[in-house]
Amino acid sequence: MPKGLHFEPLKFTSVKPIHLLALGSLILYAQLCSATSNADTLYASQLQPVGRTFINNNQQLALISSAAHFSFSFTGTSCTIYLAADNAGAYNYMQYEMDGVYQKRIRITGNAPAPVVITTAKTGKHTLCIYKATEAHTGALLVTKIAANGIATVKEPERPLIEFIGNSITCGAAADASEIPCGTGQYHDQHNGYMAYGPSVARALHVSYMVSGVSGIGIYRTWNRESPNMPQVYDKLDFQEQGTRTWNFATRQPAIVSIALGTNDISRGDGTPRASFDSARFVTDYIAFVKKVKAHYPQARIALLSSPMVKNAEGELLKRCIAAVKSEIDAAYPNNKPVAVFYFAPMEPHGCTGHPNVADHRIMAAQLKPFFKKLLKNNR
Repeated sequence: MPKGLHFEPLKFTSVKPIHLLALGSLILYAQLCSATSNADTLYASQLQPVGRTFINNNQQLALISSAAHFSFSFTGTSCTIYLAADNAGAYNYMQYEMDGVYQKRIRITGNAPAPVVITTAKTGKHTLCIYKATEAHTGALLVTKIAANGIATVKEPERPLIEFIGNSITCGAAADASEIPCGTGQYHDQHNGYMAYGPSVARALHVSYMVSGVSGIGIYRTWNRESPNMPQVYDKLDFQEQGTRTWNFATRQPAIVSIALGTNDISRGDGTPRASFDSARFVTDYIAFVKKVKAHYPQARIALLSSPMVKNAEGELLKRCIAAVKSEIDAAYPNNKPVAVFYFAPMEPHGCTGHPNVADHRIMAAQLKPFFKKLLKNNR
């Protein structure tokens, strides 16, 4: 109910004939209220999101992938967002940007959550961008509607899009312990998709982006199991091996697809027994995955990134594998622009469980900015 409106319960003391003019006035009043309500409410189906999303059977917008986002404008000092975590017994996180300035993360529950009211001290027109802070495996954020004065959807400008494919590093996992310290809470309590290196470098270059990241995932195995791997889950909307929905790759064609995988294939995992890293299989499966990506995005430039977490002899081995993948793909597609390769400088991470923190992601983004800037310029 809009703030400032108060309705007393109707009291029926006697039945009297209703004058036709009065009845007409009531009907007109109801129509005006309805029109005002529609003008000040933005429903999920009217939003124009970026990232992996879909409209569910309840006509809610499900934000799936890390940093999936949408924007809208409103007038005044507040807006109300009706959203929930998709699991009744769980919680998730959104984060938001007001008038181009990042604000904070907000915890969203799944048990009859109260709507989120966002306020600002400044009057006038504002633009708000809502982001999913967590990765797909944490579950979706379900947006039903948004209410505010003068509300309208905002579509991102037509500009190149970079898709960032990767693991926990790419989706900003374990990066933000500013509210909940490392070693406490749940795994997703330290997720910050907005501050991950991909979204950060994309914003710096004023281009669109989407993040296709899964914690622990690799090219042919995960960090502590033999499966699933990214080639197995990439086509699934929610990156779940048993997922029933597939992603519609025609939704948006990226100018560049950045792939940063290998950390979990080559790592020693959590101590669970597993075979040594198989570089031949890694290269073979990586080539097949790049071909899969190129089938979905024939015009996209492919960029292969190393890992700042893989160092020394293992780091050099990963570089050789990436170089071998580039060589094979370039030979297989002689009429396409060659695969671009970027090798991160080794880094000692400062986030939770051996991950980069927000400051580390800024360093990674600064390293990547000239690399992607050059690719975007050459793609024109």
